[in-house]
Amino acid sequence: MEPKQKAALDEFINDLDILNALADKHRQQIIILLGSRLKQGMTVGDITTQLDISQPAVSHHLKILRSVNIVDSTRNGLENTYHLTLDDTLERLERIVKLIRESNA
Repeated sequence: MEPKQKAALDEFINDLDILNALADKHRQQIIILLGSRLKQGMTVGDITTQLDISQPAVSHHLKILRSVNIVDSTRNGLENTYHLTLDDTLERLERIVKLIRESNA
């Protein structure tokens, strides 16, 4: 394997947590839904109603998305409001794409 290809592979390995988080259909739906409500965010109840996924399942998926900094939350009384925080994630994914392109140059 050439050095540029090895670098691309290493980047994939370093970012497996994000790639795995993005691989699930329900998490993709949550990301898209939160993306449509960037300013106000959404509660677990809002997401549950919109996607017809159980509350425990939504909470589980949000926990995974929070662990890789795709989603963040703010506390409002008894509820958490969830928001997308994609900047770091997008930078990491762009780095993978750049290394793949460079390995083919």
